[in-house]
Amino acid sequence: MPIKTKVPYLFLLLISLMWLSCSTNKDTFNKRDVKKSEKLIGLHFANKDIDTLYPYLKRNRSGFDSLRKYPLGNDVFPAVRFDPTPFGFTMPVQQNGTEWEIPDNVEIPEPYDLLAFYTIPQLASLIKNQKITPTELTKFFLARLKKYQPTLQCSISITDSLALEQAKRADEEIKNGKYRGILHGIPYGTKDLMAVPGYPTTWGAAPYKDQFINETATVVKKLEEAGAILVAKLVSGALARGDVWFDGKTKNPWDTTQGASGSSAGSGSATSAGLVPFALGTETLGSITSPSTRNGVTGLRPTYGRVSRHGVMSLSWSMDKVGPLGRNAEDCAIIFEAIQGKDENDLTTVDLPFGVDWKKDYKNLRVAYLKKDIEKDTTESGDNLRNALKSLKEMGVEPTAVEMPEAVPYRGFDIILRAEAGAFFDELVRSGGVDIMVEQDQRSRANSLRQSRFIPAVEYIQANRQRQVLIQKMQDLMKNYDVLISPSFGNDQLTATNLTGHPVIAVPTGLDDKNHPTSMTFVGNLYDEESILLLAKAFQDNTSFDELHPPGY
Repeated sequence: MPIKTKVPYLFLLLISLMWLSCSTNKDTFNKRDVKKSEKLIGLHFANKDIDTLYPYLKRNRSGFDSLRKYPLGNDVFPAVRFDPTPFGFTMPVQQNGTEWEIPDNVEIPEPYDLLAFYTIPQLASLIKNQKITPTELTKFFLARLKKYQPTLQCSISITDSLALEQAKRADEEIKNGKYRGILHGIPYGTKDLMAVPGYPTTWGAAPYKDQFINETATVVKKLEEAGAILVAKLVSGALARGDVWFDGKTKNPWDTTQGASGSSAGSGSATSAGLVPFALGTETLGSITSPSTRNGVTGLRPTYGRVSRHGVMSLSWSMDKVGPLGRNAEDCAIIFEAIQGKDENDLTTVDLPFGVDWKKDYKNLRVAYLKKDIEKDTTESGDNLRNALKSLKEMGVEPTAVEMPEAVPYRGFDIILRAEAGAFFDELVRSGGVDIMVEQDQRSRANSLRQSRFIPAVEYIQANRQRQVLIQKMQDLMKNYDVLISPSFGNDQLTATNLTGHPVIAVPTGLDDKNHPTSMTFVGNLYDEESILLLAKAFQDNTSFDELHPPGY
């Protein structure tokens, strides 16, 4: 017969109490936990030091809990604000306003669908000369958005009712002689990080797919005042990362087996495919440059602080910028002039005029190029960039070879973005809402937000001190030049300029052997968008890469 073993009652009670203790005190920590944490931060303390600091850490924990009892709104910036201005910097002379030329000889194209790839001045000509009404143009782009949405998955909300309401108002104003300017009656899309009342502002992420924000982002308001017509809220990769959102993956119209890149994925894809004449995007670490390159459009990332972020999701308060993606540099300049400027709701914005004098001789610009970075790129993208340099030289531009600043901890700077993102999405992580995001792999935003909780405050401050060193080194490089030509990717330029706040424009340079678009980047001095726009327009006037568009659309 099997032997029956009786477990003593007191032993069972002890086990139960131990389990209960563990389950009710899961948030407590002890000195062994502190000792283990040393490995994470790369430090070692003696046991007597841990005995001393342990009570302090418990008080810190109590302070964390206290802070979390006071909710913070999305629009609350940290009291410490980033200033990109280096020592010895002189603000460039700014032109106040631009005389936009609207041609008179533009006609409705044949076939009609080619209208989708007209530039802003061409569309403005048709509208101003009443060859097409804003309502007709709006319906045309709304139909294209709906037709290609199943293929490209580039829009989150098609704003039919708002668009037709704005178009009707534009019809009446123009008919009655009240013409607001070159953007009057022009449809556009905006990245779905920007709040628009009556429509979801989803940030591309499952936890926020039903979120409504009852305010209008400043940039949307400015475009409305200019007479532009919002036809769609376009995909942002989830919480401004990549091209995957809560309901799919936005596609590159040049190759729908490819994602559109991110995080302004919808803005790049929709503009490229002619579903909107232009779109707004945001960039923290490549989110305008990357989709502009992948989708073959022109994208302007302005100087930090030139464009308001009020009503726009924050990823990194000290790095986020809002900018346009358009057909070419002139379109980007038109949009930028409309959206830039001081905003009392965004304390990081600056009160500066802006304008471009297209009559300036681009040959007088002081141009440099990253010779080693360009030469080491053996891909077809590098070939296209080297051919673009040849074209610039044939145009009379004589660039000087320079190099990016050295002895800079480029890899370490990532903690600035991640720490600030972790702060903005603090509640999302603590509530567990981050767990329902679609992507959960190592490179996902969800994982990045979780790991942000392990960044020490001291290291965040140290990274910002190193950032100040980088700002000064970039000033030493740029002070003798108006434009710096760089590969868009594969070197340190993208990281450096996003940290220092310098403006850049991504310019198409053709196609590779797979018919995928390639690009180069022009970097400008702080607050000097004019120089990079001037050179970009000159390059595009002398080449035709900006006129390419994906077949089948």
